[in-house]
Amino acid sequence: MPVAVGLAGAALPAFGYLPALGGTDPSLEPFRRLLAEPGIAGSLALSVAAGLVTTAFSLGSVVLFVAAFAGTRAFALARHGLGPLLAVPHAAAAFGFAFLIAPSGLLFRFAAQASGETLPPDLLVIGDPLGLAMMAGLVVKEIPFLLLVVFAALPQADGARRLQLARSLGYGRIAGFALGVWPAVYRQIRLPVLAVAAYASSVVDVALILGPSMPAPLAVRVVEWAGDPDLTVRFLASAGAILQVGVTLVVLAAWIGLERIGHGLCRTLAAGGWRFQSDAALRAVAPIGVMVAGVAVFAGLAMLALWSVSGLWSFPAVLPSSLELSTWQRALAGTAGAMTTTLIVAAAAAAVACLAVVALLEGRRRSAGGGRSSDRVRLQPAIAGLLYVPLIVPQVSFVFGLQVLILSVGLSPSLWLLTAAHLVFVAPYVALALADPWFALDPRYERMAASLGHARVATFLRVRVRMLTGPILIAVAIGFATSVGLYLPTLLIGAGRLPTITTEAVALASGGNNRTIGAYALLQTALPFLAFALASLVPALLARNRRAMRPG
Repeated sequence: MPVAVGLAGAALPAFGYLPALGGTDPSLEPFRRLLAEPGIAGSLALSVAAGLVTTAFSLGSVVLFVAAFAGTRAFALARHGLGPLLAVPHAAAAFGFAFLIAPSGLLFRFAAQASGETLPPDLLVIGDPLGLAMMAGLVVKEIPFLLLVVFAALPQADGARRLQLARSLGYGRIAGFALGVWPAVYRQIRLPVLAVAAYASSVVDVALILGPSMPAPLAVRVVEWAGDPDLTVRFLASAGAILQVGVTLVVLAAWIGLERIGHGLCRTLAAGGWRFQSDAALRAVAPIGVMVAGVAVFAGLAMLALWSVSGLWSFPAVLPSSLELSTWQRALAGTAGAMTTTLIVAAAAAAVACLAVVALLEGRRRSAGGGRSSDRVRLQPAIAGLLYVPLIVPQVSFVFGLQVLILSVGLSPSLWLLTAAHLVFVAPYVALALADPWFALDPRYERMAASLGHARVATFLRVRVRMLTGPILIAVAIGFATSVGLYLPTLLIGAGRLPTITTEAVALASGGNNRTIGAYALLQTALPFLAFALASLVPALLARNRRAMRPG
């Protein structure tokens, strides 16, 4: 409903109707103004390219890695090592990546040490016209996400036995996985992949940090128009928001076309009997994408930490010549209000989302037979699809529409309004994280409790909720981290009056003060890490006297 209402709120001004600003007659003038804007074609091309290139590189790296290493120690190591990267917000990862690849960044410092250069190269790396830095930053962050999604899908696809069967028929490891296992895995992760494509085509915070500005991607320009002091520019912003929906639809349609081409290619290869047994060279390069992504995020976080405590750090020194805490003293004093708002909104949105999702899942489980066949229960396809709607529809399109409607009815920015806006994005992630564990719990535990005379409510709270404390808290932590990282909904719905640590950090992107950026980005990252740490620690403490319930 918020997505539909938001799109309506953007569509009406886009066609000239916004009585509060004098638009009483439908008109195509906003679209004519939009198409006449300088550089609009370049903005559209950047947005389409970001959506397709980011998704293709991210998914390709994941497929190669999983095909080459599924079932190995490296696979298990990646599963545990990349998990914490989910807690890193996109903006923080983008800042860390910028500190690595900028002309004065770590990579060029290492190169200068080897070559003897004393000045940074005169290169336009951050903000390059083609948006390569922005796409690379998105790829680095999306690879861990897609990899963890694949980890969750593999057991349900019976990947180990499928791969074993393909190998017994003479297929190479990578070909056996690609032809025998991947189709079943991709069917389960298709919606997350489409969500990545949609997000990359309409990203704002990462584009502000790493992307070009002449012209900027369409979503960034829509945000600029929405903040213009000339209120009549809202018509132009609304037209841009609707055009962004069209851009994302083009990206999704193109990706679906690529899916069909890939499906046809796999069928042709399988029917032709190609085994590709000699894949040693491909297996040698398979881990590069995942390794680069993991190293880039962790190294970026290390750079953020170093810059936040650095004193003098001149080029080409690899390490700062002195360390100090003055930046942190200023940052902690200046972010008290933003941190408080972030904590209140994120905690409230995650808690409400958890209650709503638990009600949804338990209602579905009981309607499917009261738990008699819980191992086969799944969310209805229509409900599962609706959960992804806020993740696939561009944020800038419907959130901007919500802002227009909120202003039209005279509502003022408030914590509860901001929490409600965050809930639209938090609830889907909580539901997707909790659905499988909720339906997988053996219903015989509850039957046993009922046979001992316990009421349904007591059984639900003392058996199901108690045994699922770990997954519930992990889902809440994911929701909390999602809320902390939300930039655009906070900026538009909060109208600048309710800053969070994310909006404050992104606002520093144009300032160039690396020390302050490092401190703010680390504060933004610390909150999700704390949530995930508590989600892991609390179940362990509760189960300290119950060996079989301890986290594995």
